[in-house]
Amino acid sequence: MHNYKKLIVWQRAVNLAVSIYDLTRSFPESERYGMINQCQRSACSISNNIAEGSRKSSEKEFNRYLEISDGSSAELNTQLIIAQRIGYISSEVLEKYENEIEEIQKMINKLKNRLSS
Repeated sequence: MHNYKKLIVWQRAVNLAVSIYDLTRSFPESERYGMINQCQRSACSISNNIAEGSRKSSEKEFNRYLEISDGSSAELNTQLIIAQRIGYISSEVLEKYENEIEEIQKMINKLKNRLSS
């Protein structure tokens, strides 16, 4: 088992989730149960799955949770693209988040590769 709190990828994913909560405060109230909820849930899912997977008894299981985490990051990225296209965020904000998501995805994949070795 791994101490997820020491994993930089988990720390960055938590910071991303907090940042997404801040970002979605500016979305219209009509999106509370739509875009806001979906962005927040997928953002939290990244760090949640890293944490949960790290407590599993095998590295194979941890790897599976990292795959779910990676999928959640793609889901979040898609939600942000939609948010930009409908005018909730600017292209610059989208680019900032896409860069951070991409870095987290790279870190998840590096961790997956280390577990598979």
